[in-house]
Amino acid sequence: MTSTHYPIAIIGGGLGGLTTARVLHANGIDAAIFELEPDRHARTQGGMLDIHDDSGQEALRAAGLHEQFLALIHPGGESMRILDTTGTVLYEETDTGELDRPEIDRGTLRDLLLDSLPEGTVHWGSKVTTIAPDDSQTGRYRVELADGDSFTTDLLIGADGAWSKVRHVLSDTMPDYTGISFIEADLYNADTDHPAEAAVMGTGMLFALGGPTGILGHRETDGSLHFYLGHRADENWVDTIDFSDTTAAKAAILELLDGWDDDLRGLIANADTALTPRRINALPVGYSWPHTPGVTLLGDAAHVMSPFAGEGANLAMYDGSRLALALAAHPDDTDAALKAYETELFTRSAASAGDSAESLEMIFADDAPRGLVEMFTAMDRPGAIDDAAQQAPKAAH
Repeated sequence: MTSTHYPIAIIGGGLGGLTTARVLHANGIDAAIFELEPDRHARTQGGMLDIHDDSGQEALRAAGLHEQFLALIHPGGESMRILDTTGTVLYEETDTGELDRPEIDRGTLRDLLLDSLPEGTVHWGSKVTTIAPDDSQTGRYRVELADGDSFTTDLLIGADGAWSKVRHVLSDTMPDYTGISFIEADLYNADTDHPAEAAVMGTGMLFALGGPTGILGHRETDGSLHFYLGHRADENWVDTIDFSDTTAAKAAILELLDGWDDDLRGLIANADTALTPRRINALPVGYSWPHTPGVTLLGDAAHVMSPFAGEGANLAMYDGSRLALALAAHPDDTDAALKAYETELFTRSAASAGDSAESLEMIFADDAPRGLVEMFTAMDRPGAIDDAAQQAPKAAH
């Protein structure tokens, strides 16, 4: 067994952890990231993200990467349409080219952050097994890894997602099931191989809603269609379907779409990938933890919420930048930095979690998509509050 000491250790190499390390690096502070995945190419990194000017883009400015980011965005990605179950378009807006919420592929953004860090910052294939206070010094933590290695750190940052191991150091609170489950899939080469589904998806984002069931999707930069079927159901509903048998799983899911437009049903029927079930979980709105020297959280570890306010990636990046800037502003007082960061974090995340919970209820309301259409229509009226769009739900972002 080997053991090393790192002044700052970040558990989790997602967008939040990477942003934290990058902003620290930009301020002359070293940090080590410990990431479960074996390497940067281990898996596809998901679909499109809309990066908000007042959060995700603000983090990229702090990271010194905003100009590079703007060169990588997806023109047209902010188009959006709302359909009912018959395929009728009830509301539609086109991408105006404004940069308040431009779209970018998650993998592209991750690469931008990874490439901005010094070689060796990310320790790949690091599975955390145990976290405990280190006996050698108050406020220091020892982290054991599955491969037998361990390390100590003066500041342990949990950027390790919804089921965070670092969170257990601070509280016993766990995410709860929200009542919504997702079924995720993709269609490739959409314009060529799936023209009907490509047409119903449109050029950007799709909301096709019908009470307790909805399809939420997006056209990707590679010409594929990435979508989620959301369904209000008991927590064990996904366990009643054999997702290892794609044909049978498709048949079971299509039963939820009886009477729906054929092109919308085609997203499931003609999916090129297996159907992947995902339960949507969230921490309680207003979740916080008692201040504890030497450890803190960011992103989903701190405030996992349903994805219907479009804040997940943006908040994780913004959290990371704010934590890093607080540490840079208090170079000799880490505890003061954590207190300043957490005070701001708790207020900000409670507001976002509340918005997310409200959006979930609106998207899967019995009369959906009425509420969503009314909300966007109200924004278009003269005198509408300019920032009302910040409350608009953005599926799975």
